[in-house]
Amino acid sequence: MVESAESLPVADRLARDIRSMLISGELRPGQRLSEAAFSERLNVSRNSLREAFRLLTKEGLLQHEANRGVFVSVPSMASIIDIYRVRRLIECGALAQAWHLHPAVKTMRQSVELAKSCRGDNDWQGVGSANMAFHAAVVDLSDSARLSAFYAGIAAELRLGFGLLGDPEYLHAPFIDMNEEIVTMVEGDRPSEAAARMRDYLALSERVILKAFEKVSDA
Repeated sequence: MVESAESLPVADRLARDIRSMLISGELRPGQRLSEAAFSERLNVSRNSLREAFRLLTKEGLLQHEANRGVFVSVPSMASIIDIYRVRRLIECGALAQAWHLHPAVKTMRQSVELAKSCRGDNDWQGVGSANMAFHAAVVDLSDSARLSAFYAGIAAELRLGFGLLGDPEYLHAPFIDMNEEIVTMVEGDRPSEAAARMRDYLALSERVILKAFEKVSDA
């Protein structure tokens, strides 16, 4: 049974909220998190906020620097490679055994339609958020609360990698139609084809982001 946000300890709930900010792209790599500002914004005590920061630091999403404060972590190329290794195991595995009437399939379809709408508005930040929701729904196909919770941390770290790069259209444009192909395969009860297409997707996505990382490093 998955705990609701209200039943979680305050620090865990705060950590979840801040993690969601990372996934949405609201917080940027290297950004300093003001304890006073966040305490006021989230209407919580500084002690609870410090504990949430500690939890996220343990996950590698934040880092504490002595005499400077808490900062959003900046992912490395090695961490991005490892994230994609994990994504292949989780996402392709979830698709390979997906049930075409699973509720998460509807979320996948809604995420694709939202991404297409954002593309029409030239809102590439919105496309990125819709893309993250799509892949979270793919993981939900596994019906594992533990996997979904684990993937939230992976998604936050991945979004930080995206945040280092200056061209969100370049990062996200090629994958909207691929997401639609994948969900169409699942809807048509073709899980093996969907898993194979996801492997292609992740291979291309990894190449794109690592190439962009190289450009940032060389700049």
